[in-house]
Amino acid sequence: MSSPNASSLQTADHHRPLSHFMPPANWMNDPNGPIFWKGRHHLFYQHNPKEAWFSGPMCWGHAVSDDLVNWTHLPIALAPTPGGPDKDGCWTGCAVDNSGVPTIMYTGVHPEVQCIATGSDDLVEWQKHPANPVIAQPPPGLDVTGFRDPCVWREDDAWYVVIGSGIKGEGGAALLYRSPDLISWEYLHPLLVGQKESTGEMWECPDFFPLGDKHVLLVSVLGTTLYFIGAYRDHRFYPEIQGNTDFGGSFYAAKSYLDGAGRRILWGWIWEGRNEDAVKAAGWAGVMSFPRILGTDGSILTMEPAPELRALRGASEKLENFAVAPGELLLDRISGDSLEISAEIDPGSAEEVGLKVFCAPDGSEETIIAFNRAEGRIWVNRERSSLSPDVHRSVNGGPFKLNEGENLSLRVFLDKSVVEVFANRRACLTTRVYPSRQDSVHVKLTASGGTAHVSRLETWKLLPARIE
Repeated sequence: MSSPNASSLQTADHHRPLSHFMPPANWMNDPNGPIFWKGRHHLFYQHNPKEAWFSGPMCWGHAVSDDLVNWTHLPIALAPTPGGPDKDGCWTGCAVDNSGVPTIMYTGVHPEVQCIATGSDDLVEWQKHPANPVIAQPPPGLDVTGFRDPCVWREDDAWYVVIGSGIKGEGGAALLYRSPDLISWEYLHPLLVGQKESTGEMWECPDFFPLGDKHVLLVSVLGTTLYFIGAYRDHRFYPEIQGNTDFGGSFYAAKSYLDGAGRRILWGWIWEGRNEDAVKAAGWAGVMSFPRILGTDGSILTMEPAPELRALRGASEKLENFAVAPGELLLDRISGDSLEISAEIDPGSAEEVGLKVFCAPDGSEETIIAFNRAEGRIWVNRERSSLSPDVHRSVNGGPFKLNEGENLSLRVFLDKSVVEVFANRRACLTTRVYPSRQDSVHVKLTASGGTAHVSRLETWKLLPARIE
């Protein structure tokens, strides 16, 4: 299948996002090896440059940005080598600075093995190491369900890597290795093993890093990315808290890195929410999330949109100090399929408050973002998001409570078919919707069981990013 023309895709397909990063065409999935290198943000990603479906050997796509908003595509960083250990695909991994030498560690498949490659100073050209695979098999004696997606870091004495895996009959696992040189690796022990019933059988895309005075382990499993916060000492991890990075059902394979200001920036793959035929007809699949800044208060992983995203704000509207009685309130000054919405809502006597987006004038299409105080739950409902038979329909959410006297603070980004919701820096919901009607652009507020009060609601037209 030949690659569709990117500009024709952007103008012809009203579901194709314009502000989020994505390749010109065809398939994209996991973020790989994001790294801040010589003052610039480099983002690698799983990419099939020939088809809009996950059906061929994966490559590492590559783009660079000065500001986390506008991106320049660079040549494919890694592609399968015929007859090599990555002949069937260069799968997910990470990128590190090895004393000034940019180095990628990634998974080759069939069988799953770990390989490395070193890059030129501009990260454009990459040379695979002749010793590949540097880890040729899982640890002997372990009956594993997978062995992929290395995450490397440096400690004082050596390099360390965790590899996503699972132990049959037990649960997902992150396996820990040590090396003096990124080439010769010694298996130590599992950094963490989960419970099959609650955290799945196979952990993908582990990401392990310090944050504040704790360490965080991210793993992708069961269609979402979980996090564990805990103590790390003597090369062992002791989790104290478990949570979910995103309740929306469409955010996966999250990967983080430190930028020049010491911020921990997180990316995730936003997958499609429509069937295979619709994806192939569109000629593209997969979107990168907006970058999130991570933090922790010791009891939860906090996430907020990178402040650089304010550069995408266009024409604005602002409403202040008004009530939302039980029922719906149409915001007649606000509409669009590319918007940023910021709202401060006091639930008041209402049991449930919400925001409806992508609404058709007759109500035939709508996507609902709602918070129920009594249930202590927040969710996104896309059961009526589209009249098309090709799209997925679901309600996805998770636990969320307001503190005493705290307002519901929402940041919502709408980008054609992408919805990203940030609630009080403590909960995120990311999903995909594909309204079939061109006039499904209206926005409403809702309340039930009582009256809510909105102290401020501000919106901006979301400008297209420059991706070239």
